[in-house]
Amino acid sequence: MSARETADDLILIPGDSRLREAVHAWADGLARERRMSPNTVEAYSRDLRQFLVHLASRQGIPTIPMLVGLKVRDIRAFMAARRADEVSGRSLMRMLAGLRSFGRFLEREGYGSVSALGGVRAPKVPRRLPRPLSVAAAVALTDTAIRAGEEREPWILARDAAVLALLYGAGLRISEALGLTRRDAPLPGSDQVTVLGKGGKQRMVPILPVVARAVADYIAACPLPLPPEGPLFVGARGGPLSPRIIQYTVARARGALGLPESATPHALRHSFATHLLARQGELRAIQELLGHASLSTTQLYTQVDAARLMSAYTAAHPRAGR
Repeated sequence: MSARETADDLILIPGDSRLREAVHAWADGLARERRMSPNTVEAYSRDLRQFLVHLASRQGIPTIPMLVGLKVRDIRAFMAARRADEVSGRSLMRMLAGLRSFGRFLEREGYGSVSALGGVRAPKVPRRLPRPLSVAAAVALTDTAIRAGEEREPWILARDAAVLALLYGAGLRISEALGLTRRDAPLPGSDQVTVLGKGGKQRMVPILPVVARAVADYIAACPLPLPPEGPLFVGARGGPLSPRIIQYTVARARGALGLPESATPHALRHSFATHLLARQGELRAIQELLGHASLSTTQLYTQVDAARLMSAYTAAHPRAGR
């Protein structure tokens, strides 16, 4: 099954017409009502389709009553089959989350409860620690000087520099930075910006003067019209800027700087949080700045900082190697 499947492919899933209609309504609700990212909707839809294909091979054409009547062993059999296909524990967690989401949808719509989903434990997987950059590397990556020799128009260089400044200087996700409108542009004299984060939640983020200057330099250099309600950051032809352009920009810069492949746009957000914590930033405040729903997510950065300190100790202490 192709990883490039979209919700439009759901018409191909095995099942009767009522089930297919329910699947379409569920996927549409994820995107419109819950405002999940297109990638998440695609992944959940693909996982559900894989489950229904598996179910069809064992029990015939899937129906909603069949799902409601599932046993715990049916869910476990699917998870075991995916594990046999060398699917990672993290992907299995996502699959179970997607199935539970569809189960909750069926219950809300009055079809009944898929109680078997509650009897299956998600596989335990260690949470990946963020991989921040050093202060020097993060600053170098956001410095326009590293890209001065590139054969690109000056306004494009200024645009990329402004986006990267927001990622490291304000800790924004790339989607949040590229989601800003011209009206919302943080310019000199403004000390904060409102961003739309995950789940459609808004938050206020402080803006450093150096970040505001980078945005102002880009706006001044941009030869394309930037209407107030339109995107702040635009591509070479005037449309919304694609995240892939920024990813490509960072890839070229890290090659010039000799940085590892972990030096990505999102690593600048990790660096923002880690460097604040290293300078005695308060964890709750960092949580609010990053827009994390759970403090446990922000607490991962304390582990990163502890690992960094231990690494420095091991490298410097004269008896560390004994």
